[in-house]
Amino acid sequence: MGLNAFEQEKYDRHLRINGFTPGMQEKLKRASVLVIGAGGLGCPVLQYLTAAGVGRIGIVEPDVVSVSNLQRQILYAPSDLGKSKALLAAERLQTMNPEVRIEVYNEWLTDESANRLFPGFDVVVGATDNFKSRFLIDCKSRKFGIPFVHGAIRELEGQLSVFNYRGSMSYKDMFGHAAAEATSPIGVMGAIPGVIGSMMALEVLKILTGLGEVMTDKLLLYDGMHNRIHTVKR
Repeated sequence: MGLNAFEQEKYDRHLRINGFTPGMQEKLKRASVLVIGAGGLGCPVLQYLTAAGVGRIGIVEPDVVSVSNLQRQILYAPSDLGKSKALLAAERLQTMNPEVRIEVYNEWLTDESANRLFPGFDVVVGATDNFKSRFLIDCKSRKFGIPFVHGAIRELEGQLSVFNYRGSMSYKDMFGHAAAEATSPIGVMGAIPGVIGSMMALEVLKILTGLGEVMTDKLLLYDGMHNRIHTVKR
């Protein structure tokens, strides 16, 4: 396929990274990523994957924009209230990088929809805010042999890991059974989804290019309140 002159200039800063080759950028161009959720975490993930030149990106998101989203979901504006997040995100991402194919799945993630969608993608990103969805993503990720990039946030904290990649442990291996869901919305500082979402996007790019060490078999914990990052192994 190769990179044309425009792409070589566009992705010049990638190509200047030590160890990053034109072939790796071509891998991104051929790759496909399914992002579950276009909220706080999903917005930065989608933006960075689109800007990086991932060739095909699917967005699974049934929700509409509400006022309380605007403090952290950076793809949306006050004029978007009540409109589909997935459709708005696709429109803005397409403007950002017209060469990327954006697919909209304005639906809930269910057993049926996961069976239908997952086999067509190279990586799945879990940018959801509930345990039920994460366990479903993990189950289908294992079933179809697709790496699962996980992130979660609350207040000034976040976590990150990659599951089911080249025989690595699963989400279920790491966390066991689902904990009780929160009965009311959890607070979050607006910048925290940007921090964790950017890290999630980086893990996707490393998986797709083969560059660097992927965050498998361990959990990265970010504490923004006290400026700490550490990893734990199960």
